Amino acid sequence: MVQTLYYSADHKLHDGSLLEGQAEVCSTEDDHIQFVQKKPPRERDEMGSGASGSISPSNSQFNKHEWKYIASEKTTSNSYLCLAVLRGLLCVISLHGRTSPHNSPSATPCVLKSPNFEAQLEDLQEKLLKPMHYARSGLGTAELDCKLIAAGGYNREECLRTVECYDPKKDCWTFIAPMRTPRARFQMAVLMGEVYVMGGSNGHSDELSCGEMYNPRADEWIQVPELRTNRCNAGVCSLQNKLFVVGGSDPCGQKGLKNCDSFDPVTKMWTSCAPLNIKRHQAAVCELSGYMYVIGGAESWNCLNSVERYNPENNTWTLVASMNVARRGAGVAVYEGKLFVVGGFDGSHALRCVEVYDPATNEWRMLGSMTSARSNAGLAVLNNVLCAVGGFDGNEFLNSMEVYNLEKNEWSPFIEALGKN
Repeated sequence: MVQTLYYSADHKLHDGSLLEGQAEVCSTEDDHIQFVQKKPPRERDEMGSGASGSISPSNSQFNKHEWKYIASEKTTSNSYLCLAVLRGLLCVISLHGRTSPHNSPSATPCVLKSPNFEAQLEDLQEKLLKPMHYARSGLGTAELDCKLIAAGGYNREECLRTVECYDPKKDCWTFIAPMRTPRARFQMAVLMGEVYVMGGSNGHSDELSCGEMYNPRADEWIQVPELRTNRCNAGVCSLQNKLFVVGGSDPCGQKGLKNCDSFDPVTKMWTSCAPLNIKRHQAAVCELSGYMYVIGGAESWNCLNSVERYNPENNTWTLVASMNVARRGAGVAVYEGKLFVVGGFDGSHALRCVEVYDPATNEWRMLGSMTSARSNAGLAVLNNVLCAVGGFDGNEFLNSMEVYNLEKNEWSPFIEALGKN
């Protein structure tokens, strides 16, 4: 007997009947669980009465990333407790094997329930990284003083001005001072110990020109000189003690700009830089080894896999190796001296896939995929661990977090993966 409960973004457990027909559980071997995806009922009926009730994943119409097995534990000699992601939902599955070999395969099994199921479920939930208070997509994220800052973003209701701070030592999220302006579709950068956000959208007007700076000592946001152009979905990063704002979309409807501007925090002045080679909005922007990289994005609605590198010494942009996957709204961070790009949107689907760029070889290669698809998520390195948070999985806005294990080349939503004992 298989019982499924799924954990929704509003922190509630729901009956898994909504997922019926998505996957079936095969026999267990050596205490390991195997999942096989199933065709929808209509398609199974068309296969004829002699067809099997399940098919191999290679023949299923469902994308192979619709589900992912995470972990399982054998609770008794005849039952298991499993954690899996089914169609973007985090699910706890209770498996109970048949006790009698004479049971008919077609008989309706009785509902069995492990007496300590609730305790085991609670234990699994306690092992998950704590979620943010708010689900957020199009948020700004940054590491500051060994903590993760997650600001703004949007959900189905509104653009947010709240800001949350994650402490890995306590595995908890707390609120810090909110931004002066609600905003989403922006990026965040740390410059000289302070956090900057520029432009974006407030959900009521098209694009913003205003920006603000967070002073962690005073726990307050201070307005900074406005951008020369109202911009949404622009890339932001710090380079050589200046703040750079690249690309984006403007109020005139241009879905992709070449504009690049730098802000000097000492003179409080904006200066125009050389324009990009390719118009881009929703590009991932990051500094590495004294250069600024602008990765992917979209020109109009055409997703890009091309990458440009800016040299501040001669104010020039150069195209480097392209990514394997065209994407916009991806997260980017420098980790172990390389550029890691996660998730995003390929024009049809929110993505789970991850790739890494090595500047020494000018090559991109694919890595292990995240447990959840995440478009417009945040990415930051925290205590030398790569962390992805929030975003949109194609169905739901997310408040969850997961971290990357470099040695195992895999992502995990568990607190142990962050290095906390």
